[in-house]
Amino acid sequence: QVQLVESGGDLVQPGGSLRLSCAASGVISSIYSMGWYRQAPEKERELVAQLTSFGLTTYADSAKGRFTISRDNAKKTLYLQMNSLKPEDTAVYYCNYRSTMNNSWGQGTQVTVSS
Repeated sequence: QVQLVESGGDLVQPGGSLRLSCAASGVISSIYSMGWYRQAPEKERELVAQLTSFGLTTYADSAKGRFTISRDNAKKTLYLQMNSLKPEDTAVYYCNYRSTMNNSWGQGTQVTVSS
């Protein structure tokens, strides 16, 4: 089983930036995808960005051009750089790891964009 711990959420003003981190522990498969999802109050959880073990990335339309997903394999850490933040980006952000044998979620980190 893979455990995930997110960090980096904060209160930030519109137009600001944040970098979220997701530290993984356990055995990482050679074939996997990791992603960032978010859930705003009274809304369903939605995909923000995804990165596969092959290096393929997927972004939600709302994230394109503003957010960048990356990873540090040596540190087993996934990142989400978020720029030009908007109030509508306010949500709990969750990290996800998925392989053929595993589907793990972190506990989430709160991002609030407000002046």
